[in-house]
Amino acid sequence: MENNRLTYKNYIVIGSLIFGMLFGAGNLIFPVHLGQLAGANWWQAALGFLTSGVLLPVLGLLAISITSSQGIYDLARPIGHHYALSFMILIYATIGPFFATPRTATVPFTIGFDPYLPKTWHTGGLLLYSALFFLLVYYLSSKESKITVLIAKVLNPVFLLMLFVIFLLAFSSPLALAKNAPITLEYATNALSSGLLQGYNTMDALASLAFGITVITAVKQLGVTEQKEISLATAKGGSLGILSIGVIYIALILLGAQSVSTFGLAENGGITLTQIAHHYLGVFGDALLATLTTVTCLSTSMGLVIASSQTFHQRFEKISYKQMLALNCLLSFTIANLGLDTIISWSLPVLMFLYPLAITLILLGITSPLFQKNSLVYQTTTLFTLIPALFDFVNALPAGLRQTSFVQSMLRFASRNFPFFELGFGWICFSLLGFFIGIIWYLAHSQKRAQ
Repeated sequence: MENNRLTYKNYIVIGSLIFGMLFGAGNLIFPVHLGQLAGANWWQAALGFLTSGVLLPVLGLLAISITSSQGIYDLARPIGHHYALSFMILIYATIGPFFATPRTATVPFTIGFDPYLPKTWHTGGLLLYSALFFLLVYYLSSKESKITVLIAKVLNPVFLLMLFVIFLLAFSSPLALAKNAPITLEYATNALSSGLLQGYNTMDALASLAFGITVITAVKQLGVTEQKEISLATAKGGSLGILSIGVIYIALILLGAQSVSTFGLAENGGITLTQIAHHYLGVFGDALLATLTTVTCLSTSMGLVIASSQTFHQRFEKISYKQMLALNCLLSFTIANLGLDTIISWSLPVLMFLYPLAITLILLGITSPLFQKNSLVYQTTTLFTLIPALFDFVNALPAGLRQTSFVQSMLRFASRNFPFFELGFGWICFSLLGFFIGIIWYLAHSQKRAQ
């Protein structure tokens, strides 16, 4: 079969696909909150945030393509069947009903409705809103309605247009100069590393592993057949979409830094975004932001529940797609009613555990041609990463659990023995050690076989 050469228009299509799949609730609120936390050091924090929120997702797509994987399970399969299956379930549960999907309901509620309700109505308002939200998600996802086309081609562009209007107003008439913004203690000394960890919250690197096969399939449908060209087209098209998200990230981070002197430090970025929209566009901005964030998050939610429901149905065929979809929506609805701040606080430990494993898996996938996807290299790297990742999980637990004597003794041990643990990167040296042990064994074994 002839290998087609892609045009710039083809790359835009691929970029639009990955943009639509990744840009959701967290992509709006976390950059704004990061800007508020970092203040005058916003640009160092932004550099870290872009590393984990932009560079890692691109590398994730590349890893899926280079290894010719059909998804997360295939990418992790060299480590072992049970690990690959467990890791796949954890990833889809995280970007699905336990954290990311519930956020798609709580973020638009927090931005567009909660500020205008009496405090006593918060619980009931969220309950009613999330129930209607996930009933609609289930209905549209089960019917495979053409509403997704409407959202992708009309409503998402309108939302982005409105966002750029806010950017234009905010940067032409800033609330305050970002260089004079107050800096929180954590970002006064470790803005770069703290920004990188904040990028975990977007879950984009995890999502790129889950949705990577969709992008690769789209590339193949455009007539690209050679593996090298598929990898190159995936990297180019994916980079275009993710870099577009990166531009929005920078603007949102700067927006947050400019706002903190005027509005003060908010509990989350959703509150700040509402305050900014109201400041520049008044009641019209409130209504438009509420409507469009709901529709945008509805689109994201549908993509998440469809992807996770299809994947679990394929792995566990006894459970039908619609049954899995219903379970997905019910769990998401239940967890959404814990509230946005609770979801964020409990998702952080899980992300601190999963991200080191995901990062090493991505890098192993990219470098796998160098060691012929040797299982031992995968296994030693992952085993050595798993140990500090568990300590990172414990270190990120909510305050009540973190202050127990057992947890504190664990953290003291890690602080003394794990380089960079205090910065949240105690896994790096361990991962490198595991990788080099695996490589040395592979080279020695290869030499012995050659002799």
